[in-house]
Amino acid sequence: MGTEIERKFLVVSDAWRQGAEGTPIRQGYLSSRKECTVRVRIADGKGYMTVKGASAGITRQEFEYEIPVEDAHAMLDTLAERPLIEKTRYTRTEDGLVWEIDEFSGENSGLIIAEVELEDAGANPYAALMGRTGCLG
Repeated sequence: MGTEIERKFLVVSDAWRQGAEGTPIRQGYLSSRKECTVRVRIADGKGYMTVKGASAGITRQEFEYEIPVEDAHAMLDTLAERPLIEKTRYTRTEDGLVWEIDEFSGENSGLIIAEVELEDAGANPYAALMGRTGCLG
C-alpha cells in the first residue's frame, strides 16, 4: 500500500525560476470525489493513472501506475472531467528535500503551487527560494 505525506504551498516569489527547466503536464480527473480521486496524467511522453484516497491531515493512500500514453490521451479526451489541467512542473532541491513547483496555464493561469513529499507528517518544511508562502495543506 502506498502512502503520500505531502505539504503544498502557494508560491509568491520568482526566485525559484533561476536555472529551472520544466516539464509540460496535461491531466484530468476521472473521479474527483473527496473519498477517492482518479487522475490521468501525461508527462514526458508517458501516461499515468493515479488513485488517491481521502486525506487524513496531510497523509493519504496513493497508488500510481504507468499506462499506455495512447490510452491516457483517449481518457483525457473523452472521459475526464472538464476543465483539463495544464501546467509546467519544475523540480528543485532545497535543504535535502525535492520540491515540485507547478506553474498552471489555461483556466488556472497565474497560479503557482509548490509541493513537497515528506517522510514524517510532523515535518514543517520551508524553502526560501519560494519567497513568502502560505501553507495549503
